[in-house]
Amino acid sequence: MELSLTSSEDARTVSRTFEGKPYPIGSCITNRGVNFSVAAPFAERVEVLLYGNQKDLEPYEVISMIKGNKSGDYWHIEISGLVLGTIYCFRVFNKKESSCKYHQKVLLDPASREITGWDNYRKEKAIGIKSNIESCLKGVVTEREEFDFIRHPRPTHSWLKSIIYELHVGGFTKSSSDINSSIKGTFIGLIEKIPYFKSLGVTTLELLPIFVFDKNDAPIGKENFWGYSPINWFSPHNDYICSNSKFSPRDQVRKFVEACHDNDLEVIIDVVYNHTAEGDENGPTLSWRGFGEDIYYHLNNTGRYQDVTGCGNTIAANNPLTRHLIIESMRCWAREIGIDGFRFDLGISLSRGKGLKPLDYPPLFEEIESDPILSGLKLISEPWDCGGLYKLSDFPASKIRTWNGHFRDDLRRFWKGDRNSTWNLKDRLSGNKDLYKTENAKEFSINFITSHDGFTLLDLLSFSNKNNLANGENNRDGDNHNNSWNNGIDGPTTNKSIKDIRKRQQRNLLASLILTQGIPMILMGDEVGRSQGGNNNTWCQNNSLGWMLWDSQKIDNDLFNFVKKLIKLRQNIPELYMQNYKKNDSKNSLSEEFENLTIKWHGIKLGKPDWSSWSHTISYSIEKDNNEALIWIGLNAYSKNMIFELPKANTGWGKIIDTSITGNQGSDQSGIHSLPKIEIKNSSLVVLIKRELMLTRLN
Repeated sequence: MELSLTSSEDARTVSRTFEGKPYPIGSCITNRGVNFSVAAPFAERVEVLLYGNQKDLEPYEVISMIKGNKSGDYWHIEISGLVLGTIYCFRVFNKKESSCKYHQKVLLDPASREITGWDNYRKEKAIGIKSNIESCLKGVVTEREEFDFIRHPRPTHSWLKSIIYELHVGGFTKSSSDINSSIKGTFIGLIEKIPYFKSLGVTTLELLPIFVFDKNDAPIGKENFWGYSPINWFSPHNDYICSNSKFSPRDQVRKFVEACHDNDLEVIIDVVYNHTAEGDENGPTLSWRGFGEDIYYHLNNTGRYQDVTGCGNTIAANNPLTRHLIIESMRCWAREIGIDGFRFDLGISLSRGKGLKPLDYPPLFEEIESDPILSGLKLISEPWDCGGLYKLSDFPASKIRTWNGHFRDDLRRFWKGDRNSTWNLKDRLSGNKDLYKTENAKEFSINFITSHDGFTLLDLLSFSNKNNLANGENNRDGDNHNNSWNNGIDGPTTNKSIKDIRKRQQRNLLASLILTQGIPMILMGDEVGRSQGGNNNTWCQNNSLGWMLWDSQKIDNDLFNFVKKLIKLRQNIPELYMQNYKKNDSKNSLSEEFENLTIKWHGIKLGKPDWSSWSHTISYSIEKDNNEALIWIGLNAYSKNMIFELPKANTGWGKIIDTSITGNQGSDQSGIHSLPKIEIKNSSLVVLIKRELMLTRLN
């Protein structure tokens, strides 16, 4: 039905309008023009503001939607003559008292797939109740084409064969000298580093937030670098887009994903659905708040924002409209851009219901796990939030894997030499069955030693305390409990013995991570010895502290080659992480023979593990049918060399890894060991593999 609507007095033209459709939400091209749909359940009128140029301070036309344009909680209208690239905003006139105060605010479409208006945008103008019409952000009408999965199919690596590499899109190429300056820090620039990922051997890239975010949400003189302050959940961040490229922002992200898929690399994105850049009740009104703040945020009885994210607000994922927006965002990235999975920042906060009460069956997770597009993707979550909720063994979703902070802490404590650390180490190395209430626990634990949030691996071994003064908060920010140790001197040193032990400990931790049960995640730059100068919270450091290390004079090539070797070893010797595996996932295509693999625990003597508080040594063998040792791994975190007894190997042992040795780590495979004992140097790890297995799998 055609409606007779009147534009504002300032409008230059009167567009022909139609009732429109409530779905899909956001803006989309139709045969006649563009359909707009947005949720605004408390509104008595919604306006569409149309702009001719992203720098325009005033719209050229304002079109009102009336009651005939409403279906349920959604307002919709079709405007003829509009095309791709149309620039628009909304203004909402709410009848509910708690929301009507924002009726002067010009609002960004929560489902807009591209954003413009950055030249005029002023965050301070969005604060309060006065109009921000001359300084607002604006949506752009884009295509909604589906990703070409026929030409660029998803790699779909099984969980246990996956090796995750966490990186920052902007920071990864910023200091690279072999990339043109015009594409540094962008998705286009990141394409040129795909050979690096392939050389390393990782299977899955996990990108820090790429949703458009408020980079000015930081202390004066600093910049929000990590991206945990989203302005929108559908649009790629503008700073990661090459301005002189012939491709649109969405196409630039697609080109990156296509290139990754063509190289058998999966792409997971870190998604921030737990909070927004609007902050608390005193923050800017950019989008969500103006459509109904008690829809999207948890509020108390007095209208104050409840916060378990540390960012001023907490998204109310228990609300159906909010939940629908999140699901649509995920579908957008998965179906239209080709993203292969999602890592939920502070994901457990999304399980909170009314009054922030934790829900046993969070509706958001139930919908994700029943969605035909999303349920088969890689789904990962942080199991904690800033309100003290921590659910690992009882995370309320059956298909979502979780970051295992216990693995990180227990591995650090053992190699640091702490007392009472061997028993917990045993549980971490053997698949975390004590933590996960599932038969194949190893498939649910994302193991990591370091992540973006904390020290790098080298700094973990170089600083006993954080050094965050550069952040401008008097070193108050960042975690104080790091289980870090400087090995004698804080910070960089020329002392050879300290440098050597730090290198050895890097190898110990990386070997413990990559060669054990669970899904390993490596932090950007740990494979080359990247340092952040002891800063364990570089969220506002868009500089060399937060960038990837490419300086040939500073990178540790021996460490890089060691990590490559570890990854190759994991790929070729799945017995390392497949003990007692029960095949229940057709994607794994793994042999039934792994059900017959078991772990036997030892100390320095066979069959006599030492779990005492003062013990710093542990060893174990991986055996077939409980009688044939295939692999033996010994870990010595003691300050002295130790002699370990070995199980028998009919054809002799091949020493594949010895972290006390630099260079090629004995990879010439000439180190056949046939003695009943072996000496492991202080603070070192050794891996022995049955000679027959070594010759058939590693040649």
